[in-house]
Amino acid sequence: MSRQARAPRASRARRILTPLLTVVGLLVVWELVVDTGIIPNFLLPTPVQVVEAFANDISLIVGHAATTLEETALGLLIGVALGFAIAVLMDRFEGFYLALQPLVTISQTIPTIAIAPLLVLWFGYGLAPKVILIVITTFFPITVSLISGFRSVDPDVIDLMRTMNASRWQVFLYAKLPVAADQFFSGLRISATYAIVGAVIAEWLGGNSGMGVYMTRVRKSFSYDRMFAVIIVISALSLGLMRLVDLLQRACMPWKRAEGNKR
Repeated sequence: MSRQARAPRASRARRILTPLLTVVGLLVVWELVVDTGIIPNFLLPTPVQVVEAFANDISLIVGHAATTLEETALGLLIGVALGFAIAVLMDRFEGFYLALQPLVTISQTIPTIAIAPLLVLWFGYGLAPKVILIVITTFFPITVSLISGFRSVDPDVIDLMRTMNASRWQVFLYAKLPVAADQFFSGLRISATYAIVGAVIAEWLGGNSGMGVYMTRVRKSFSYDRMFAVIIVISALSLGLMRLVDLLQRACMPWKRAEGNKR
């Protein structure tokens, strides 16, 4: 095998092994800190205890995680659709941009933990308040990233297409959308993580199932090992959604895959 072929493989192995060894090292330090009594065990469970708690409650955790994922998927889908529609309107009509831009920004200054009780009061303890909170937290990154992408298109490209009698739809489809796609997926990654967090926050305030409901119950019983277990599960779900976004981007933007292969 040539030296050029071995170099990319070594680089890929390094990118995988370096964070993996870092995580393993942190887990070993965590275990030793608790085992040696530096931090009391009643304040911080060991990684072994967290794994045991997860194994003992795995069926219960999976059931709650399924509920949270259902809420997340529905809220994220609506949030992305709403963010896309708002971004297109703001790009197409200057009046919409001037009217909605401050409102979109203001919507993100309201703490989700403050508005969640109002949503529960208005819509009850069912699915609706949880989905609405997820929509509120996810549409903003989509809108902002798309607007930025639409407005970054080279004006000369648009002028050239217009001289070739391209319609507004063709300009949008062949000039603006491909340029904005990269920024859209960056916003989608952020929205995916926000969606999980928004669902958990909404579940804290009421419901019969979900990761937030499970966290509330184990917190009240001071089961910190199970609390850490569910935190790790929530992080894993967020990472999984981000990975799905990466795969979707590779499928929708084959030219980026080609550029990566060249490098």
